[in-house]
Amino acid sequence: MSAIAIPWFVLISTGSPTKTGLVSLAEMLPLVLSKAFGGPLIDRIGPRRISIVADAGSMLVVALIPLLHTINALNFATLLVLVGIAGALRGPGDAAKGTLVPEIAEAARVPLERVTGLESTTERLAGFLAFGLAGGLIAVLGEVNALWIDAASFGFCAVLFVIWAPRRHRTIAKEQEEGSYTQRLREGWTFLRKDRLMMPLVLMIALTNLLDAAVVAVMIPVWMRTHGYGPGQTGMVLTAFFITATAFALVAAGIGERIPRRTAFILSFLICGAPRFVVLALDVPLWVVLVTYAVGGVGGGFINPVLGALFIERVPRPMLGRVNSLAEAVGWAGVPLGGVLAGATIAGIGLTPTFLVAGGLYLLATIAPVLFGRNENWGGRSPQPLGLSTEQAEQDEVERHPTDRGELRTSELEHLSH
Repeated sequence: MSAIAIPWFVLISTGSPTKTGLVSLAEMLPLVLSKAFGGPLIDRIGPRRISIVADAGSMLVVALIPLLHTINALNFATLLVLVGIAGALRGPGDAAKGTLVPEIAEAARVPLERVTGLESTTERLAGFLAFGLAGGLIAVLGEVNALWIDAASFGFCAVLFVIWAPRRHRTIAKEQEEGSYTQRLREGWTFLRKDRLMMPLVLMIALTNLLDAAVVAVMIPVWMRTHGYGPGQTGMVLTAFFITATAFALVAAGIGERIPRRTAFILSFLICGAPRFVVLALDVPLWVVLVTYAVGGVGGGFINPVLGALFIERVPRPMLGRVNSLAEAVGWAGVPLGGVLAGATIAGIGLTPTFLVAGGLYLLATIAPVLFGRNENWGGRSPQPLGLSTEQAEQDEVERHPTDRGELRTSELEHLSH
């Protein structure tokens, strides 16, 4: 709701599209940076505590916006600062929730894919519903009251985590916690950089996220306007994608542990990636675009559950917070630039060539990690007991399963979220 309510509040109160864009940038830049640098704190303090503190802090910061506005004490500079703080809190808060996934799976005694699938389902469903909910609240109650409700939602999340989020039941070995903040951050980056499957996947996600941001923010609206359509048709296309993506994320939650990850990954991205761009480069009726995006959502529903489980398994549990945060930060790094690059490219080479170039880049990004990680075990590694180094955990696994050199079957593996 924040993504709708805060920019709309700025647009209504200032009448300036430029200031509205600045507010969006003021939130996204601290969010990405805090994701990158907040990981060691998640590992040190614990994802449960970080999530509760981040949500409680977000409630207070967002509530200050309507409060200061009501007493005529809110200027644009103050608003930028508040939005920046809110973004900085949301970064580690979101990463902490992803880091809790293996503990939730253990507490519930279910496969990791079950948790990542349900997480992806609720995330997509919330994103889909938030647009209508925020718009309805603004229309009925006004933008200021919508922000009060938005602030309260953060507090509600904090309360839910206090009540239900599992507490850490295992102690991280002391040697895992030694070292300065900088050293622990460097350890996380070194692990991510040296993993021959995770790093290509993270770079691929960075490019695909940039292209997705570009097509949603600029490319689809320009196509709609060029073909005589409006915002209503744009919403229909995006809704078609999100409905099927949400439904098939739920399917992934049910069968994710039983399907081969490499195959699921390749097919999912081939279905939901390049075709969404190529179809808009063709002179086709709107219903063809709707069908293409609806089919694309089928693949989109499987991506996050598969990637989430794969990442969680490959990262030692004591390092999960910092590695997960760094991976998310790299994956989000290009999002603020997507609309700008799309607009410049359309101005330079035209709309149809832009769609073809973007579709080609998406296809290359999709197959790149398959090529670079073709010799890697996509089933992941066995979750490592807290306190064990990577080498110790691998040796223990080899000793337990000497016939398969420590590689587990997909059905035996556990999981994370992207």
